[in-house]
Amino acid sequence: MIFNSLAFLIFLPLVFALYWLTGARRRGAQNALLLLASYVFYAWWDWQLVGLIIFSTLVSYGAAIGIEATRRNGVRCALGWGCVLVNLGLLGYFKYANFFTTSLADALRGVGMTVSWPVLHLVLPVGISFYTFQNLSYVLDVWQGRMRATRDFFAFAAFVAFFPQLVAGPIERGQRFLPQFLNGRRFDGSLAVDGCRQMLWGFFKKIAVADVCAPIVATIFGRWGEASGGELALGALLFGVQIYGDFSGYSDIALGCARLFGFELTRNFATPYFSRDIAEFWRRWHISLTTWFRDYVYIPLGGSRCGKWRSLANTVIVFLVSGLWHGANWTFVVWGVFHGLLFAPLLLQGRNRRHVDGVVAEGRALPRVGELLAMVWTFVLVSVGWVFFRSADVGSAWGYLGSMATGWGSGGIGVKTGGVWLGIAVMFVMEWVMRSRAHGLRVERWPGWARWAVYFALGWCCLQMFKGETSFIYFQF
Repeated sequence: MIFNSLAFLIFLPLVFALYWLTGARRRGAQNALLLLASYVFYAWWDWQLVGLIIFSTLVSYGAAIGIEATRRNGVRCALGWGCVLVNLGLLGYFKYANFFTTSLADALRGVGMTVSWPVLHLVLPVGISFYTFQNLSYVLDVWQGRMRATRDFFAFAAFVAFFPQLVAGPIERGQRFLPQFLNGRRFDGSLAVDGCRQMLWGFFKKIAVADVCAPIVATIFGRWGEASGGELALGALLFGVQIYGDFSGYSDIALGCARLFGFELTRNFATPYFSRDIAEFWRRWHISLTTWFRDYVYIPLGGSRCGKWRSLANTVIVFLVSGLWHGANWTFVVWGVFHGLLFAPLLLQGRNRRHVDGVVAEGRALPRVGELLAMVWTFVLVSVGWVFFRSADVGSAWGYLGSMATGWGSGGIGVKTGGVWLGIAVMFVMEWVMRSRAHGLRVERWPGWARWAVYFALGWCCLQMFKGETSFIYFQF
C-alpha cells in the first residue's frame, strides 16, 4: 500500500478511528491494533514478505532479552553477533546476492576464467533496509548498555513495523521511539492538526513536484545520448528536485501520519538544498541514516579521535557503505565515494563543522551573496552526484556527464518542462520562509483566511496534478 493511493485514503481513517476508540488508557490494545494494521499495510505488496519482518522482529526481540539476562560476556557476544549476522544476512541475501555473484563472475571472466552461475530471481522485500537497521540499532544499544530490553512483545513489534515509517523511514532508534509505545497516549487535537498540515505538504511535494519532474527526468536519462548539454544539465537538476520532493515528501507524510496517532518521529530532512557545503548537506539530508552510520560505523571505527588521515579513511568508508546501502549497483558505490571525496577537503582543513548550528541567513529574509553562491555551488556538486545515482550503470553516468560538459551546441530531444517550475518555486519559497521550523507548512501563526487559502491551493494543485498511484523512489531501497 502506498500513501498516494485510494486504498490508503480508506485505510488511514479506519485505523485512526479504531485506534482512538480503544481508549487512551488501553495502551496494549492500541499497540496490538497498530501492529495488525502495519502488517496489513505491508502485506498489501506481498503477504508472503510479512513472515520475513516477523522473523527479524522475533530474532531481535529474543536476542536483546538474552543479552540483558546474562553477564557472561561470551554469551552476550554470541547473541549480539548472531542477531547482527542474521539480520545482515537476510538483507545481504535478498538485496546483494545477485550483485556480488555477478560482479565476481565478471571479474573472473576478466582474467580468462569461464563461469556459469545461476541467476537468483529474488524479490527485494520493500523497506528491508529500513527495518533491518532499526532492529540492529535496538539490539546494539541493549548490548552496549544504552537502554533496557523490553519484554512487551507487541510494543516492540509495533515499534519495528509502525506503518507510517515502515517502508522508507525515518530509521528510528529504540532509545527515542520505543518508549512512545510503552507509555499511554492521549489524543491531542493540535498535534493531529499539525500532522494533517505536514501530510498535505508531503503530498504536494510528491504529487505536484516529484511526479511532475519524473517523466521529464526519465526522458532525458533514457535518451541521454541524443540530448544536448543543456537538456542533460536540466535532467540532473530536475532529478535532484525530484528525489528531494519524493523522499522528503514521503517523510513529511510519515511524520504527519504518526502525529495522528500521538507519535513523534525523527525529522529526516532539514532543507538540505539550502546547505552551504557538503558537510552541512549531509547533516540535513536523510538525517536518520546519516546519524545511524555515524553512531554504528564511524564512531566504532575510531571516528575523529585518531588523527585527520584516519578520520578521513573512516569517513570514506562510511560514504562507501552508505552508497552500497542504497542499492546493488556500482553506480551507488561511486556515488558514495564521490561524496566522500567532496567531504575530504573540508575534513582535512577542519572546516566540516562550520555550519553545525542554525540555518542560513538566520534572522534575515535573504541570504548574503556569499551564502547564495555557496548554496548554488553545493547544489551543483550534489546534482553531479545524482547523475551516478540515477544512471543505469557507471558507463552511462560518465557518458552523461561527458556529454553534459561538451554537447551544448548540438543534438536535442526537445523536452517540454510544462508547469513544472511553478510547483518547484512554491516548494522552495515555502521551505525558505519556514527553514527554521519543523516543516514547510507550519503556518499556524498566520491569519485564518491565509491558512485556509494555502490549504485549498495546495490541495487543488494535488488534485489537478494527480496522475495515478506512483511508487516512491526509496521504496526500492
